Amino acid sequence: MRQLFGTDGVRGKVGEFPITPGFAMQLGWAAGRVLARNGSGPVLIGKDTRLSGYMLESALESGLSAAGVDIRLLGPMPTPGIAYLTKSTLAQAGIVISASHNPYNDNGFKFFSADGYKLDDAIEMEIESELGKDLEVIESTKLGKAKRINDAPRRYIEFCKSQFETAYSLNGLNIIVDCAHGATYHIAPQVLEELGANVSAIGVNPDGKNINDGYGATQTKNLQRSVVESNADLGVALDGDGDRLILVDADGVAVDGDEILYIIAKSTLDTLNGAVVGTSMSNLGLEMAIKSMDLGFYRANVGDRYVVDLMRSKQLVLGGESSGHIINLNKATTGDGVLSALLVLEYMIRTGKNLRELISGMNKCPQVLINIKTPKDLDIADIPAIDKMTKDVENQLGNNGRVLLRQSGTEPLIRVMVEGIDENTVSILAKQLASEVEATLQSR
Repeated sequence: MRQLFGTDGVRGKVGEFPITPGFAMQLGWAAGRVLARNGSGPVLIGKDTRLSGYMLESALESGLSAAGVDIRLLGPMPTPGIAYLTKSTLAQAGIVISASHNPYNDNGFKFFSADGYKLDDAIEMEIESELGKDLEVIESTKLGKAKRINDAPRRYIEFCKSQFETAYSLNGLNIIVDCAHGATYHIAPQVLEELGANVSAIGVNPDGKNINDGYGATQTKNLQRSVVESNADLGVALDGDGDRLILVDADGVAVDGDEILYIIAKSTLDTLNGAVVGTSMSNLGLEMAIKSMDLGFYRANVGDRYVVDLMRSKQLVLGGESSGHIINLNKATTGDGVLSALLVLEYMIRTGKNLRELISGMNKCPQVLINIKTPKDLDIADIPAIDKMTKDVENQLGNNGRVLLRQSGTEPLIRVMVEGIDENTVSILAKQLASEVEATLQSR
């Protein structure tokens, strides 16, 4: 089993293992050794706007060079932009230095293969096996060289624009875009403006410490207020690394990933190969709405890599998560907040409907999610009492709801989710179950 790589690479608190410069150098070296055995070409390194990105970038660069691998530095770039450039520049891999939606004092590393998809589990395990070895520097004449790709943002901007149907434009639309002081701060406003929209941008002043702080896809209150006060047509919220999207309608109401997935499914119905992929956390209302379009609905484990894996195994093109990761394999190889926003905007222009009208065919079931802090090394599957509590709640809901307990792959949390038809019942049962689980954990 993988020990360091979680559902979205390696992540943790800066200065604590494994997010240290020493580990980053070892990781670069280990990855370089594995990649050198399997292919050739440079490795791209991009990052979000965290202060620690400079330190970790330099360390990764040193490790890769010591293994004899050339490096191409992209600077601050969205995760999907790095995936795109990895494929389009014929690199053998791309490394993203980011902790996505986490606060600035966290950071992490995630890898893309030459085809723009997340690295296979087998390769990640191979890299982990190299991490335990002593770092050996390759012969000096074979050391890797580093160059900077200065026009990386412009390449990705042009790619995003090329995915928007040329018969349409965003002329006349007033859009507020919130970039979370993250990696899309110099990308998303440009894309929307160059497609004709009147754009006001917030969360576009990164200082290394303010990423995701009060702004972005996980904290939309500022955007919701701004949309209402400005009489904007809608708001676009991206997270720190740009792979998540949450929208805000003209009334200031947030539109989540399930609703966005529904809109895109409707707009691309004839391209979907018969089904859509969600996750175990996807709202039951989404499943019902997708099935009403005579489409199948599959649930993957939480984590966009698992959504993509299931999509590829079923030869499907559309999937996503409630959190706003939307993957359309006809457009990109990973979740892309900017491209997902463009798909929704294109459908708005094509139909002449506003955002609220586009989601009118989907009725979300009440769903309560409660996070409980837990030690990193705890596995709830080893605690029979928690399994019994879960089944008791499931029995109370019967056929009118779902219960899900899962451990986060990126944070030391257990997520307790209860979903059903009656909002009051769902709320009571979720709080009851979360309280019982927390008490059980504290007693261990």
